[in-house]
Amino acid sequence: MSTSDTIFNRIAWLCSRREYCSRGVLDLLRRKGVAGEEAVAVLERLREEGYVDDVRYARAFARDKALLSGWGPKKIVYVLTSKGIAADVAKTAISEVSEQESASRMKAVIKGKWKSVKSADVRDRRAKVLRFALSRGYDCAAVIEVLDSLEE
Repeated sequence: MSTSDTIFNRIAWLCSRREYCSRGVLDLLRRKGVAGEEAVAVLERLREEGYVDDVRYARAFARDKALLSGWGPKKIVYVLTSKGIAADVAKTAISEVSEQESASRMKAVIKGKWKSVKSADVRDRRAKVLRFALSRGYDCAAVIEVLDSLEE
């Protein structure tokens, strides 16, 4: 068994345990001392055999971050593109997340933050929660709508 096969088998095993994007695999290979053409060859073989698929990774990432971590669509698309995923693939992945589930998660995140912010001034409290929600990648108009419903 050649060194390339050993490296392929190790990375394939890791990829079978969880999703990796192409850039993540290249980073793993670089950390293991594999670079250049050999790394590209291993990555191509992983793609051909179905261990690495950027579209599948983007879908899983978007679903997990939206529904489990409470991230908004803007932040998810930003992070995916920073990981080397094409912008159109990232937008398609985020569009596949259920809008109802995402909206209910956004409301839960905002309500939780609203309860945790202790401020005597309602405007200050509202501003802090708004900044928090925007940093999570939610749309400003949707956040304001939720905040308005909390203040009633």
